[in-house]
Amino acid sequence: MILGQLINGLVVGSMYALVALGYTLVLGVLHRLNFAHSSVFIVGGFAGMVAAGGGLDFWSALLFTLLIGGMLGLIIEAISFSKFGSEESAITASLSSLAVGLVVTDLVRHKWGADPVPITFAAEFIRGGWTAFNVRFVPIQAVILSTTIVLLLLLHFAIFRSRLGRNIRAVADNPANAARLGINVKFSSQQVFFISSALAAAAGLLFAVRIGTATTDIGLAVGLKALAVMAIGGMGDIRGAVVGGLLVGLVETLGVSFGLGRLSDLTVWVLMILVLLVRPQGLFGSRLHGAQTRA
Repeated sequence: MILGQLINGLVVGSMYALVALGYTLVLGVLHRLNFAHSSVFIVGGFAGMVAAGGGLDFWSALLFTLLIGGMLGLIIEAISFSKFGSEESAITASLSSLAVGLVVTDLVRHKWGADPVPITFAAEFIRGGWTAFNVRFVPIQAVILSTTIVLLLLLHFAIFRSRLGRNIRAVADNPANAARLGINVKFSSQQVFFISSALAAAAGLLFAVRIGTATTDIGLAVGLKALAVMAIGGMGDIRGAVVGGLLVGLVETLGVSFGLGRLSDLTVWVLMILVLLVRPQGLFGSRLHGAQTRA
């Protein structure tokens, strides 16, 4: 029983981590909060639904969703962040992203309605499965964990082992110095938005396949929990986003197994308060906020 709940916690936590990583990348590099991020998560589920309706299998749908999410990230960057680059306009940029996110969510709801929409290939991942150690496993758990691991490895390579990542980290440390070194700061910012939004969209697809439907109802709740994950792990720290996501997923799932029901959501916020009381900068954050794009 406990083993099964731990696995469920890791599955849920890995999806929270993907969303939190998107917040973290934008905050770490641009020192901005992208409040449209939860709407990108919603779009990911519906992009997967559209791909499934077009006859694509899950893996092709995942690539399609990554592309759609990344392109949406570029649109958000152009509308809400490109024109507000100064420190004084940080709040304006974030509020603008909130407005863009609300528009995106309303457009999705207008197109497909407020009711959940089934995803055709979801059933093959939800049904069946196998039993080991008296625990029932279903294919979607393996799919989510393996997909998350691959995306995290690709992100690690992109940020810490590639020229793209070196440029992004240079912009995060000091945009003015990065520009003097010949780095295209605007292009690096666009790359950050593409990557972060692609991760959020992928998480949205994984959530949608796990529950069997695409819906607009879950985006806000997941977005808020991803913010809690970022606070717990450390603002702008990639390691913190991953560890915090897994920790939140485990706490939430174990809360359900202990009979807390809907109160299990409360455990996430209690955890955040406790962590911040003991370590205000989060588990991996530094006392002076900055871009913590390190391994």
